[in-house]
Amino acid sequence: MSAPEPPTRTDIPGDRIQPAAGAKPRRSAFDALGFRATITQLRDEICALYTADNVPWIVGYSGGKDSTATLQLIWTAIAELPAERRHKTVYVISTDTLVENPIVSAWVGNSVKRMRAATDEQGMPLQARMLTPKLQDRFWVNLIGRGYPAPRHKFRWCTERLKIAPSNDFIQSVVSANGSTIIALGVRKAESARRAATMRKHEKGRERDRLSPNASLPGSLIYSPIEDWSNDDVWFYLMQTPNPWGHDNRDLLGMYAGASADGECPLVVDNSTPSCGDSRFGCWVCTLVEQDRSMAAMIRNDDEKDWMMPLLDLRNALDFRNGPKDAKGRSQTDRHLRDFRRMSGAVQLMKDGRIIPGPYTQEARGAWLKKLLAAQTHIRRRGPASVRDIELIGLEDLQEIRRIWVIEKHELEDTLPSLYREATGEPYPGRPLDDNLMIGAKEMDDLRALCGDDRLHYEMTRDLLSLTRQQRNTARRAGLNKRIEQLIRRSFYDDPDDAIDRVQRLGAKRKGLTAEQAEAGPDQRRSVAAEATPDPASSDTPTMPKRDGL
Repeated sequence: MSAPEPPTRTDIPGDRIQPAAGAKPRRSAFDALGFRATITQLRDEICALYTADNVPWIVGYSGGKDSTATLQLIWTAIAELPAERRHKTVYVISTDTLVENPIVSAWVGNSVKRMRAATDEQGMPLQARMLTPKLQDRFWVNLIGRGYPAPRHKFRWCTERLKIAPSNDFIQSVVSANGSTIIALGVRKAESARRAATMRKHEKGRERDRLSPNASLPGSLIYSPIEDWSNDDVWFYLMQTPNPWGHDNRDLLGMYAGASADGECPLVVDNSTPSCGDSRFGCWVCTLVEQDRSMAAMIRNDDEKDWMMPLLDLRNALDFRNGPKDAKGRSQTDRHLRDFRRMSGAVQLMKDGRIIPGPYTQEARGAWLKKLLAAQTHIRRRGPASVRDIELIGLEDLQEIRRIWVIEKHELEDTLPSLYREATGEPYPGRPLDDNLMIGAKEMDDLRALCGDDRLHYEMTRDLLSLTRQQRNTARRAGLNKRIEQLIRRSFYDDPDDAIDRVQRLGAKRKGLTAEQAEAGPDQRRSVAAEATPDPASSDTPTMPKRDGL
């Protein structure tokens, strides 16, 4: 799909948009001084801030229009300085969540490569860094490995791990080495009323002109050079100003156009015209939104991008909103895929008596892995040459998932290699696990046959066997009895209905004791309270989970 024609202005001497006859014009940051004078003023401001001290800068770059405009302004301003005045480093950081929209991910990756080449050629003091989440924080490690359910607004476990932590860790390292840093971001008040309110609040605490305090990261100040720009201002600037690291901003406009519902990025001159800037890119697995409109539009607007359809299908399958309803017509979300126990093994009920579901079951996690690997294999074999090496999940992630399943979750079946073979048609390329931790497939089949349909009995026996093998070669026994007790109490129920019954009976017992306490005297009340206090290790006690609401 070719890029749309770039926007132009008919009154270049005044650098102001002329609205259509009778239409109300949109406010522009260029209204007061005009386009050229506004850009010159911003570049002068950037140069003054840059040369004022030795504090290093960090520029956040996502590959979108706002961060591109911000980086262009800073790059072109510093480029105008004599070489001897380019005295401090500007770090350009991009965070790859490893589940980014593949089109955007490729765009950002190519941009970073071009930046590195251009900085050497131009003698610029910029360092482009690509950041990724720690292995234990990655999306598939947590969803498929640990069983975290697909993110939702009441359990948004992904943002901190995938986006915030990698950049914050880097920023803190710069602050530790230099004492402070200035972070340049492409945030704008026009993005939303909430964003505008937050930015105005931080403006009140400014210690220096245009530098706002960062409450979450001590030692850093926020600089937002395009904070008063509109979407149209951003696009006009990008179309009128060459990209200094060699990328074509028309291609960026085309990418946004491809992600818009009608495939167009019109020149916006009044309130009746939609802006191309409303397109949103993010993680292709995101279930915080009801639909991934940008990916759907890319597929619909460009036949060459239909290879992304397996990704959209998998994202929709992950979406908890698509789950079945129960007999009373209530949404079951994804509870049919989740364990009746929380991650801690506790059983908790909602006010209506339904179980609060825990992590994905072993079967559901295996199914998600097969679907993911099947999508990756399909794209590699049938997609265009540019995506034949696409990696939706890396070998390092697969190895960590396998370790979590076998070591942490005691799933001695070690199903990951066979699931990989079934989904890809190829042998699993990862290194083998320690044989001392494993039990043969025949022995596991025998155990399953002995337990019959009693899944919980099977899990308890398997988990205890796993713990025994883990402890076999270690002399340390501290806490072993407690771990054994926890495994037994996790699976001693007959079935989920038995777990519900036990929790309900315990609740009723507590209410009765509470009433007795209310009628007792002080001495008697202490005695009753002691009797009423349940054993905190009891599996009947619905203890609050210690991590992430699971």
